[in-house]
Parts: sequence; structure tokens; C-alpha cells
Amino acid sequence: MAFRKALKHTAMVGGGAVATVFGLSQLIEYRKTQARLAHVAAEAELRVPFADEFPSRQAQLAALQNTEEFDVLVVGGGATGAGCALDAVTRNLKTALVERSDFSSGTSSRKALRERANLLEIAPHLSAPLPIMLPVYKWWQLPYYWAGIKMYDLVAGAQCLKSSYVLSKAKALEHFPMLKKDKLVGAIVYYDGQHNDARMNLAIALSSVRYGAAVANYTEVMHLLKTKDPQSGQEKVCGARCRDVITGHEFDVKAKCVINATGPFTDSLRKMDNQETKNICQPSAGVHIVIPGYYSPDNMGLLDPATSDGRNHLLPAWEKMTIAGTTDSPTSVTAHPIPGEDDINFILREIRNYLSPDVEVRRGDVLAAWSGIRPLVTDPDSKDTQSICRNHIVSISGKWTTYRSMAEETLDAAIKAHGLSAAPCKSVGLTLEGGKGWTPTLYIRLVQDYGLENEVAKHLAATYGGKAFDVAKIGSGHRPEVAYCRKRLVSEFPYIEAEVLYAVREYACTATDVIARRTRLGFLNVQAADEALPRIVQIMGKELDWSEEKKTEELETARKFLYLEMGYRSRAEQLTKTTEINLDTQEVARYKKRFHKFDKESKGFITTVDVQQVLESINVQIDENALHEILNEVDLNKNGQVEIDEFMQIRLLSPLLWRRANLFPLFSLQLMSAVKKGQVSDSRLAMLMKTAEETLDKRGPVTVDRSGGGF
Repeated sequence: MAFRKALKHTAMVGGGAVATVFGLSQLIEYRKTQARLAHVAAEAELRVPFADEFPSRQAQLAALQNTEEFDVLVVGGGATGAGCALDAVTRNLKTALVERSDFSSGTSSRKALRERANLLEIAPHLSAPLPIMLPVYKWWQLPYYWAGIKMYDLVAGAQCLKSSYVLSKAKALEHFPMLKKDKLVGAIVYYDGQHNDARMNLAIALSSVRYGAAVANYTEVMHLLKTKDPQSGQEKVCGARCRDVITGHEFDVKAKCVINATGPFTDSLRKMDNQETKNICQPSAGVHIVIPGYYSPDNMGLLDPATSDGRNHLLPAWEKMTIAGTTDSPTSVTAHPIPGEDDINFILREIRNYLSPDVEVRRGDVLAAWSGIRPLVTDPDSKDTQSICRNHIVSISGKWTTYRSMAEETLDAAIKAHGLSAAPCKSVGLTLEGGKGWTPTLYIRLVQDYGLENEVAKHLAATYGGKAFDVAKIGSGHRPEVAYCRKRLVSEFPYIEAEVLYAVREYACTATDVIARRTRLGFLNVQAADEALPRIVQIMGKELDWSEEKKTEELETARKFLYLEMGYRSRAEQLTKTTEINLDTQEVARYKKRFHKFDKESKGFITTVDVQQVLESINVQIDENALHEILNEVDLNKNGQVEIDEFMQIRLLSPLLWRRANLFPLFSLQLMSAVKKGQVSDSRLAMLMKTAEETLDKRGPVTVDRSGGGF
């Protein structure tokens, strides 16, 4: 990490490091000015056609099949692959890209990438500076860390987003009140960049499409095509045999140069060229979890520079939630990494070390968890195992760098090796999809012009930038079939149904694409994503002409994704294996009494009408759709009623997944014991009914005298 490098550099310069920081702010501002001048309107220099509309996926596949020969074929649609495609096409090279799954479906959407000043310039709607607090609990560490981070500012130069600063103990607690107070001496705040990584990846890929690249997701490479070089007589790669994963149709894509940007799967493609080649990828798994937003302030992250196993640990706010991680452990390469319970509990233990004892860190607060594979690579010609790095190798040049400069360097090497005729790199300062037309107040126009909710308008502006108007227009048409488009997919999140239709335009092919990458619902709250899936499948099915069988398949596949890859299974297994009943008879009786206060007619079940009547009696208003979703969480048999045994249960999994996993719903005593111990979060219905019961008990019966004689 750059921070550790900065500390290492500080240690090398010793006492002189502190003297270096004087006048630093002026130097940083000068370098920023020079960087802005260097951008010099990159788009104005382009001589590449720009498409107003995206060609369909079918048109893109046709272009891949019918083009006689591309200059460059990029394999892999992650951040680096998409970056290579954008770099190539803006140099006037005939460019193709294939991705066997969805864009950003691998590591790019599963780890907290931190890009810097360039991303703030080219995608301001997706990027923002994030202040990160480093709490200090020993006096000697304060000047040491301060000097190191100031060197971090200096080394960053033009990439320094904002200057770091020191906080007193009181100010640190004011900014981060959840922080552990005991022995705290102060804190240091530095700035890094935060962005929506999946949307950023998609913005890069879509930008390459705008400039004319032939790009197709769900298109896998079966094997490489080869031809003999007439001069040397040796075989060389001249393209790839590809397969449309959705239809099974196979075809050839010819290209002068093939770029391997497959991340953890790098060695698989390399062995298609030469089975004897040495592996260069040493994969490592990193797990992240999402917990409620009350674990961190909205505008401040937390860095633990040395966890119990020596790794860095970050706790930033994200999409009104808190994201925490990461772990780092060896793993095998797989397209579907699964978060483990041990990793989840490790992250929770580390969080407890830095938060106040007043904050109870509960396993049940984990709303989602995922594992991403980091493609750690090493130079195959190096004998030094310490050459392993988290970036990539350009074996021709032997240098290591980040996504945009990596793409530039890769294309420079490809152009040189294959004698391609190309313009200079234009990617520095090149605005990405959605960046044009975005302003911090764009959401106000969405509210005023389209009557959107304030929260929804802010979300659309932050997700789609200047293209947010295209999404809003879907929901403002006069056609009956789009009348529903402004409706939220789930009441707690600002995602609307129009986004599902727009996702199809952005090459979303599956329901998983929508919940995981076009929106981030699956990463924010797996239960909410599960609730939204039927409607998502319905909308996509109509747009893509899916059969009923296909709709069922999509629903099952997406729920399997949530169950296996987003932490549903780990949570269910942890609960069923470890929960012991520890409720007394009074607690059991209290839960039953609470239910019967809503079931006034002793029907044995309650409906939304029963709950609504009780809430109205205590002057509580709740949206009917939201109430329906709350009851739906525990309505296991989906009959629109919640029986007493269902109330005493929790829907950890959808009914379909209960059957798939051969698991049975938890009975009342086990569930309430789990809630009591914090292994699961209380269901929203249980919390709502508890609040209503407490209000009714406090109010008590109204006497005749107080009611005016019963008038």
C-alpha cells in the first residue's frame, strides 16, 4: 500500500522527513496546476467517431464475427481490459473486447479500488475524495505517522486529493464518535479516492463502445487462433475462437494482437498459447462485509494500519452503509468465490478493537459479505519470490503500474511489437460515460423536471451522471408499459424500476447483472436484493422476451448467487449450527402476547390490515408497499398472512433456497435466542410490533374522565 511505502520512505530519510513538509501545500497546488494544464482537453484532440446510441449486443456480436481483422483483441472485461480497449480505440486502432461473464464480474467489483485525481477528472459523478482517519493510541506514534503521511502527500504530488491534517482527541471523537476513547491521544486524517467500482468499470467499457470498439460480454474464448509467421516460420497468435455463452454459437475473431487482461485467469489463457508456460498468477482471496451505516460517520473512513495479523483494515462509509475489510489468504482460482465464516468473524473482531464498547458489534448486522480474488502476479523470469506484486506484468517492458497507465503501457508495447499504426495515447483526461453534463446540483433538475424523489434523484445523478436524464425519461413516457418505472424496487433503497430497463441497454443479460453490477443492491443487502428479484426478472423478461422457463431459471440463478457468493449461506449455517435456546418461559409468553395484540380477532394470523390498524391507533404512518415488504420477510408460505409460527421465525433464505439447501426454518425459541444474542438482526416486523406494543402499554386505557365522559 502507498501508505506503507510512504512510512518506509520516511524511515529512510529519518529526521529530515519532518523538515521536508514545510511549504508542502504550495508545492502540491503547483503540481496540481501543472497536471490540469497537461490534460489540455484530451477529447478535443480525438479524431474518433462518437456514437450517440449503444449498438445492441447482437450488433456487437455481428461486428466481432464479420470484421475481417481487428488490430487489437482484448480478452477480459475488468478495469484493465476495458481500459486497454478504450486506450486502443481512441488511438484509431480497430478494437474488440470479449468478456466471458459480465463486465466487472470478477475482482473489479469485489474489492475497494482506490483511484485518484484522474478519476475525479474523467468521472466526477462516480468519484469523490474520502477522508480517512488513522487513530493514534500512543504519543510517539503521532509525529511518526504524521511525518509518514505528509511524505505520502508529497510523493503523491498532483495525485494528492487534499492535504492531510492532525486532530486532537476531542476533535477525533467529534468526527468519529463511535471510536474507542480509552488511551486515544489523537488522530491523523488523510485523503484517498473512493468510487463505485462496478459502475466505473462499466463506464470505461461503455466509453470504448461509444468510440467504436466491438465489445461483448458473455463471450468466452475457447482457444487461440494461430498462423505461421512467413518470415520466421514460427507460429503466432492471430485471434481467438469465441463462444456466445447465452446461445452457444461459436465464431472466430481475427486480430493482429491479442491482449490478455483476464485477471486471476491469466494463466489459463497463457496456457492456451503454450501448455508449458510457467504460472505467474498467485491468487489471494479478500473478504469484505457490509454492515449498517451506524458503524461509521457518513463522511469519514477509518484505517487500522496493523490488525492482529499485520494487515491493513479499512472501515469507510459506502452507499449509506459501512463496508469493512479486508482479509488476505491463499486461494484457488474460481469464477465464484465464496466468503467464509472465519473471515467474516475475523473482520468483526478487528472492528471491535477500534470501536467504543458502547457499540455492540453483532454478527447479525452483516447485511452482505463477498470474497474477491486478487491476481497477485510475479515475473516468471525472476527467481526472487519477493517480486510478487498486486499489479500486473507487461512482460515486454517489465514495468508495473495501475489501470490507466497499465493500459497505456500495454498498448505502447503492442504497437511496437506488432508494428501497428496508431495515434498517441489520449486516455489522460478523457471523460468517461456519464461524466459530461454532470454537476453537483444536477439532481435538482431531475427533481424539478421529472418529479423524482430527492433521494432517487441524488442516486441517479451519482450513478449515471449526465446520462441520468435518459434513465428519468424512461419513467416519464406516456406509454402504459413504462408507467411503473419510477417505482422503487425495494422501499429502503433508491433504485427504481426504470434502471432495470436501462441496464438492458447497458448490456445486462441476467438478473444477477442488475442486482450486482448495474445496481449494487446485492452488495448492500442480500435480503432486499432477494425481495427485488421477482420484479427485476419480470421486467427483464418482458424486455428480452424470456419464456416462463427462462424467468424461473434466472430467478434461481440470481438467488443462488446471493446464497453462495454474497454471504446468505454463511449466515444461515452459522446460525443453525451455533444457536442454543436460552429463553425462559416469560420471554416466550411475551412474544406470543405481542402477536395477539395485533391479532385482535384471534384468527391465528395477521395481515397488513391488522398491522396498519394498530399503527394508526398510535398515530404511526407507514407506506403500504413498505409494510407489505416487511410482512413478506416472514411470510414463508407466501399466502399474504403471517401465522404465529411464521412470526416466531425469520426468513434467512427464500423458500426456494430453503428447499435447495435442505434447511428448515428456525423455530421460535431458536430464532428469538439468536436475536437476543445478536447472531441475527431482528426482523423488521418484530421490531415494528415491539415498538407498537411498548407505545400501547405506555398509553394504557383512557379513563372516562380524561375522554370527556366518553363524548
